[in-house]
This record gives sequence, structure tokens and C-alpha cells, in this order.
Amino acid sequence: MIWMWILFVCIIMQRLVELVIAKNNEKWMKERGGIETGKKHYKWFVIVHCLFFLAIYLEVYFYGRDEFAVNYLLLSVFLVTQFIRIWCIVSLGRFWNTKIIILPRVALIRKGPYKYVKHPNYIIVGIELLVIPLLFGAYLTAVVFPIIHLILLKIRIPEEEEALAMSYDIQR
Repeated sequence: MIWMWILFVCIIMQRLVELVIAKNNEKWMKERGGIETGKKHYKWFVIVHCLFFLAIYLEVYFYGRDEFAVNYLLLSVFLVTQFIRIWCIVSLGRFWNTKIIILPRVALIRKGPYKYVKHPNYIIVGIELLVIPLLFGAYLTAVVFPIIHLILLKIRIPEEEEALAMSYDIQR
């Protein structure tokens, strides 16, 4: 179905726009003394997210799952996650990034979804890694990639927490 491939391309385009935003924010933060941590594991996030889209495409192609009805519940969940994703990005403003970059002497942002949850964007990504493949009938991808995401977060969240604590200590 053509709607499926239009959605697929739109999601990829959205991610590319987000990478441009993140790169601009990274430059802005580093010009102001931003400190990047977690460089060793960041490449794995990039690899996993690229493989995620490739896996969906290949699974749909090889298993011939390109002809099925739209699941409106899954589509609704996906659209809600996009709203929250944008809310996360807007709430953090210039501090939103795909990398761990802290700006010393800047208070931790606790507005938007960050007022309620410590790492809302990671939750959203986890939901997306399940829902997006299900929208396309890529069931194996829907199982494998959320698990990989959780494994990566076991490394990333402690590094991010340590960086945020370091930033807090510098503020004092």
C-alpha cells in the first residue's frame, strides 16, 4: 500500500530533520562550553536506528507484508508519541540533543514532559520501536529492536545521569 511507504519515508525524513536540529544544538552548546560524554556508545545508537528502518523494509519486502489494512489503534499510538516527541524537543529547546552534552552552570530543565518523567524521550523511542514495525507488519523487528533499545539504555542512562550530576556539582 502506498500510504505505508509514504508514512515510512515521512518518519525517516522526520528523523533526518531531528538530526539537523541536534547538530545545530550541539554546535550552540559547545560554543558555550558544552561538554559531551558517552561518545563510545553513541555510534551504537546510530547503527541501531539505521538498522531499524532497514529491518522494517527488509522484513516487509521478504515476507510480502505490504498488503494489509491500517491498524488505527497503532496509528493513533504512533501519532500520540509524535506529539510527545515534539513536546520533548520543544521543552528542552537548544538543550535537546541525540548526544549527551551538558552545559555547566545551567539548571536542569524540569518543564514539559520532563516535569513528570526523567527521560520521556527514551520512553517514546521505546514505544516507537515497537509500534512503527507493527504498523508495517514487521513483527520480528517489533520484538528485536525494543530489546536492543533497552540494552543500550542500560549504558546510556547511567552515563547521562552522571553527566547531569556533574553539571549540578559545577552549578553549586
